[in-house]
Amino acid sequence: MKNAKWKMKFEPCYLELSKRELKERIKKAYKILEECRLCPRECKVNRIKEEKGFCRSGALPIVSSFGPHFGEEPPLVGTHGSGTIFLTWCNLCCIYCQNYTISHLGEGREISLEEFASQMLSLQKRGCHNINFVTPTHFVPQILAALEIAIEKGLNVPLVYNTGGYDQIETLKLLDGIFDIYMPDIKYSDSEIAKKYSSDASDYPEVVRKALREMHHQVGDLVIENGVAQRGLLIRHLVLPNNLAGTKKAMHFIAQKLSKDSYVNIMAQYRPEYKAHEYPLLNRPPTAEEYREALEMAKKEGLHRFARDKIIFLWK
Repeated sequence: MKNAKWKMKFEPCYLELSKRELKERIKKAYKILEECRLCPRECKVNRIKEEKGFCRSGALPIVSSFGPHFGEEPPLVGTHGSGTIFLTWCNLCCIYCQNYTISHLGEGREISLEEFASQMLSLQKRGCHNINFVTPTHFVPQILAALEIAIEKGLNVPLVYNTGGYDQIETLKLLDGIFDIYMPDIKYSDSEIAKKYSSDASDYPEVVRKALREMHHQVGDLVIENGVAQRGLLIRHLVLPNNLAGTKKAMHFIAQKLSKDSYVNIMAQYRPEYKAHEYPLLNRPPTAEEYREALEMAKKEGLHRFARDKIIFLWK
């Protein structure tokens, strides 16, 4: 047809990976589980034999829920939603976690790899633009093994690595060429704050900076076509009251060490949950002024791609 515009459907990077290479990545990931060091806590327990470390997880995936999600960032949601799979437990366990029933209390059930793959395919069938693994760090081997099954059955949408940012470089390297979209948090800039509010993770600021560099190296800045994310890095930063998140340093790092074209979601929805009421500095939502200041800090660093550039919700 004259002047017709035709464009190929975006193909996720894992479809370009050879079957042999994927099997090798799975083998390496499960080898790590034998003396678990998937995350920076390096518990060194044998999860294949059901020994449990900080994340309280064993050899099989544990899923709390899955379904199309319309509350994520607009480029992930598109028109049909982000296909989220909420994985149970966490390697960070912040004392104010909004999903504490999943991360701290273990809400969810253990499933087979076949069922895990079926969940991915179900979300694709329902029209979701991506498969969004929420808190995936401690289940990377299981994700890869289930992915192999799902690919054989026709999975062909991008994968989202939706993480708290406390990730091991060795583990992230196993995901190179498999995940098209990384969505990490950058929670804290100060080690003492991280230690106090995230289960002694005093090395969090150093770890998250290294992790973000690796993620950006793998996928670059976020690419959006027709309003939907295709590939790249999307960074979340939750504004905490009393500037506990260290927003200025976080934004400076993103702008200077990653890219001023980084896509950032500066979030205003913090509210005191779980044990936050026991800590006076955390026992309230951020004020409108605190959020505006955080957004201005980002803009002064030269950042300009925001999921939201105004307050859309604040708890009273």
